[in-house]
Amino acid sequence: MAISAQLKALVEQMPDPDQRDMYCTNIDKEKIERAVAEMEKGGPENILGLIDMLLPPGEGDDVKAHYALHCLAVYVCKLPERQHRRQFGEVLASQLGGSRPKAVQAYLCQELQVAGGPEAVPALGKLLLDDELCEPAAMALAAIGDGAAEQFRAALATARGKCRMTVIQNLGVLRDAQSVEALRQALADADREIRILAAWGLANIGDAGSVDLLLKSADTQGWERIQNTKSCLLLAERLAAAGKTAEARKIYQHLNATRTQPHERYIREVAQRGLAAAK
Repeated sequence: MAISAQLKALVEQMPDPDQRDMYCTNIDKEKIERAVAEMEKGGPENILGLIDMLLPPGEGDDVKAHYALHCLAVYVCKLPERQHRRQFGEVLASQLGGSRPKAVQAYLCQELQVAGGPEAVPALGKLLLDDELCEPAAMALAAIGDGAAEQFRAALATARGKCRMTVIQNLGVLRDAQSVEALRQALADADREIRILAAWGLANIGDAGSVDLLLKSADTQGWERIQNTKSCLLLAERLAAAGKTAEARKIYQHLNATRTQPHERYIREVAQRGLAAAK
């Protein structure tokens, strides 16, 4: 679509970065806020116009357009009427998954992380199987929260490689109790990093039924032993906080009895403090 001359003029009012590509000096805040307010009045047409100004890295100067879109994201979050923010999210979401350059779509995900809401969740969820976009989409979904877990759960069945790691990690971040069984199955994955992320996810969720599985996963060697032991301690903390002291004590007792090497002394000390607190 054609970008209006008015929008181009408003974008030109955005500041130029200094020699360090920073905006620490020569910022006329009132001028910028007036320009952004005028952009917002233009509705979806102006939002799409700003997106059309974004370019893949190395293909032109779009610094001011990036700055303007971010300022607009912040601006709509401050408005008392929710429809402005929803409109912003809807327009950005409509540009995901199509033919726009992946770098541009990644930037739109970043702005949805700032101002997106439930209206953007389905479009972001479709990016969870895209190697280039799964991480920015996941960050936006985690920030939005509402409806995000369903998208991660749906993607888990077919996600592979980097995307699978991202999905599993964020199910743990969201503490999604409905994903417990899937995370337990992932503890037996052929990929060590998947196993580690699954253990952390179960621990962060605070699943009491996974105590034995996590203890077993931690009784290995090397990096996996270190990371999954940390997950066991996290699970014990979650359980103790939830009043499930018997399960928490079981973890602490096991770690205190099995971490016998000199370099594991700190684990024993943490376990002993945990036992004392969980009486």
